[in-house]
Amino acid sequence: TGCVSLVVCSHMFHLGCLREMARGTPQFLQCPNCKALHGEKTGTQPPGEMEVLELNRSLPGYQDCNTIQITYRIRGGVQATEHPSPGHPYQAIGFPRIAYLPNNTKGKKVLSLLQEAWRRRLIFTIGSSVTSGLKDVVTWNEIHHKTEWHDRGGHGYPDPHYLDNVLMELHAQGVTE
Repeated sequence: TGCVSLVVCSHMFHLGCLREMARGTPQFLQCPNCKALHGEKTGTQPPGEMEVLELNRSLPGYQDCNTIQITYRIRGGVQATEHPSPGHPYQAIGFPRIAYLPNNTKGKKVLSLLQEAWRRRLIFTIGSSVTSGLKDVVTWNEIHHKTEWHDRGGHGYPDPHYLDNVLMELHAQGVTE
């Protein structure tokens, strides 16, 4: 078969190879050379709720603004065909999970992109927990969140690089402005 060029990155592939790559994820394709996403990447996050509140309190390192609080609620259930063990139950341990952002320009941008990542089902997935070792549980999915107010275990503030880092992680998942 012939060769075709990907639209976003212009890398060339055999048509048969591209068809094989697209078989597992027909809604998007990720270039194996440069990781550019073609189409809209969606995930396997189970159903739940994302709630956003504004707190009249400043995070450490962001005394010039108040705080955005994000609450994620997911309950246990039965895995669908897209999950690792279809038909088997999964647990949602540690929910609701709460995360914090500074309520400034960059924090609002991150919030908007996190809401899009939530819509695309990219924030959580079902798998094995790295921290507990449990299988068939809801876990974070490569987009880090600050879940502590003060930095006790690397999950809190102050962290002057967090907003830039999470923007890069969102970009890697295909979630951009």
